[in-house]
Amino acid sequence: MLVLKFGGSSVAKPERIRQIISILKDYYKRGEKFTVVFSAFGGITDSLIEMSKIAEKGNIGYKDLVAAFRQRHLIAVNELLTGERLDQAIVDLNKNHDELENLLYGVYLVREASGRTMDYVLSFGERNSAYIIANALSEAGVNAEYLDARKIIKTDKKFGSAKVDFELSYEKIKEYYSEHPAIQIVTGFIATAKGGLTTTLGRGGSDYTASLIAAGLSAKHVEIWTDVNGVLTADPRKVKRAFTIPTMTYAEAMEMSHFGAKVIYPPTLQPALQKQIPIYIKNTFNPSFKGTYISKDHDPNGNAVKGISSIGHVALLTLQGSGLFGVPGIAARLFNSLAQANINIVLITQGSSENAISFAIKPELSSKARKRIEKEFEYEMQMGIINPVKTEDDLSVIAIIGENMRYQPGISGRLFNALGSNGVNAVAIAQGSSELNVSVVIPKEDESKALNALHEAFFLSDTRTLNVFMVGVGLIGGTLLKQIKDQEASLKEKQSIEIKIVGLSNSKKMLFNTNGIDLDNWKEEITNSEDDANISMFIDRMKNCNLPNSIFIDNTANPDIASHYESILDESISVSTPNKIATSSSYLQYQRLKTIAKKRGVPFMYETNVGAGLPVISTLRDLINSGDEIIKIEGVLSGSLSFIFNNYKEGVAFSDIVKQAKELGFTEPDPRVDLNGIDVRRKIIILARETGLPLESKDVEIKNILPKACRDAKTVDDFFVEIEKANATFEETRAAAAKDGKVLRMIASLENGKASIAMKAVDASHPFYSLSGSDNMIVFTTERYKERPLVVRGPGAGAEVTAAGVFAEIITIGNLLA
Repeated sequence: MLVLKFGGSSVAKPERIRQIISILKDYYKRGEKFTVVFSAFGGITDSLIEMSKIAEKGNIGYKDLVAAFRQRHLIAVNELLTGERLDQAIVDLNKNHDELENLLYGVYLVREASGRTMDYVLSFGERNSAYIIANALSEAGVNAEYLDARKIIKTDKKFGSAKVDFELSYEKIKEYYSEHPAIQIVTGFIATAKGGLTTTLGRGGSDYTASLIAAGLSAKHVEIWTDVNGVLTADPRKVKRAFTIPTMTYAEAMEMSHFGAKVIYPPTLQPALQKQIPIYIKNTFNPSFKGTYISKDHDPNGNAVKGISSIGHVALLTLQGSGLFGVPGIAARLFNSLAQANINIVLITQGSSENAISFAIKPELSSKARKRIEKEFEYEMQMGIINPVKTEDDLSVIAIIGENMRYQPGISGRLFNALGSNGVNAVAIAQGSSELNVSVVIPKEDESKALNALHEAFFLSDTRTLNVFMVGVGLIGGTLLKQIKDQEASLKEKQSIEIKIVGLSNSKKMLFNTNGIDLDNWKEEITNSEDDANISMFIDRMKNCNLPNSIFIDNTANPDIASHYESILDESISVSTPNKIATSSSYLQYQRLKTIAKKRGVPFMYETNVGAGLPVISTLRDLINSGDEIIKIEGVLSGSLSFIFNNYKEGVAFSDIVKQAKELGFTEPDPRVDLNGIDVRRKIIILARETGLPLESKDVEIKNILPKACRDAKTVDDFFVEIEKANATFEETRAAAAKDGKVLRMIASLENGKASIAMKAVDASHPFYSLSGSDNMIVFTTERYKERPLVVRGPGAGAEVTAAGVFAEIITIGNLLA
């Protein structure tokens, strides 16, 4: 015998019922012996509760809901049945509906809906559903009969969530099925107490009905048909990449159901577990999918963690004080007082110091619980040896579940690393000695982020998803997006990294998509976005997304954007940027950003601040971290100045080469920004700070190469007029250097704690002599590299290399977060 159960979503519409009939006809054709339990049509139970509440308030509006209830079932029966069977069904359903309306009229008159009355009202949903489907199956050629479960399942009189009399129920089930060989179509959820009073088994009780019948008949297995592909590794509404768990044990399923896996109703498993009857969780809308198989069998070679679940809203109460230490019976008094108040406890944790006991409960019960506890320990609180109850609200509980966790070390380490690296604070921790479950209480606002971070850590550890928010999608940003798109497949295959662009902003518009922006159409999407660019709103949206492994990319030179780095890092969001403003502003702010990043455990990366894609800062850090001593740093740190001086030769006017550099886009719109050494100063400051020197802008000596008239020119055009006048001066300097076999270079130097920027003449023995194009070169003279300094050379500017540098940092951040 097989026992099947179909939930409310599976029977919500007539077309879905037809699909179920098709499934059951296949079972019938195969000669299977089976019985089927049905829930009420989707949404009907809630509707019955609502109409009862309205009637209880003396509001005649309940009749509108009764009319809608009547119409919905009559529409269904008219679509599913024909002829005499339809006529009889309409007569029987109308009797039910009239009885329901009369019952609610009584509630309306007395202004009260007792538990006893509510159970009877709610029974109409399952009774209608199973009756209609039994007739529809008969019309389809299946020898089916309607069975009201009140005939076979007996309970006590605890209305709303009655306790089953197993012995009597199993006796009734066996007796009834032995006398009725047809396919029984059974009402879920409902039962009767002694005396014939209708009771219910609690929300989700149709699963329980199926499990009870299976136990009573010693069935081969139970099949629970729902609207998802079995039990998933996490809630798919919160974790998009959740997938089906193929097999799990009863114990694992119980833990998952306790922590909010709505596919299974917790008591369901008890009768099946006692009789060791396997349970399948299958999808009505994907019947060929195998789903999840739940049994006593444990696979020692399976995943350590089977699933991740959560309880979305709890309150944490803590009883604390010296009066708890070493005193027998404290815990018993605490939990007895809560039990007497009918307060269920979700989680309990106590430190070995015995100084405090914390427990989680439903938030709506926290005030009641606190009063109960304070009454129980009133004497101790008056004596000052136990503190008043501490209550923390707006919390969630997340749990990792799996029988194999006990055999694999490092599970808790991976759990807390995943939470910590995403800025999720653990408020309380609980783990049983069976090691079947590790539970953590966290802020409710972090629930979704924590679930996704843990799901990736335990199930997708081979592939890390990085959620990127990017400001600045011009030349550098656009190039970076193209590079990410071009390397998408390679990143997954070789690096096991998936980069998801969640937010983009240019100077006019911003765009968000938590599922990832399409990199083939991002330009069109951001142009058509309805959201105007606003950096404060962009950052707020990014924070509110609260996604794991979030990275903020700033491709601008905007000081306003750089001013937000502090709050971004403080939200445990990593930062990668070619924007030099933050790292070259005050040394105090530089230190503050580094400290916040370290405190939050997130990377703050700015390799592209100096030398674009060249490994300048990373090389310097490696030298220092390995114990080398930095003696001197020299650098041609500007691609524009490098181009100008590398191409300034005999027969070429200095003003012409500056003009050419501007036309090629090497310089800023006003070349004086480059020629005055402002950009180079920022870079040498950053390098100095990386060595530990608290250098400020005022500490860098810049020897101006431009005459005062050039510096004071009001416009760029005026500047070019003035610099033409200075050609002779520059030529004289160049010729003097050439006469000595030297060339001119704009060099930044750091030595003996002092930084300077100046135009210098270098001979062929110096590394800078051979520079060409717009290359940058940085020369590190250290204790280890004293005779032959360490040289880093290559393109120090340009969209491709700068974007590549940021791209490399994204990958590095991904690896660090893992």
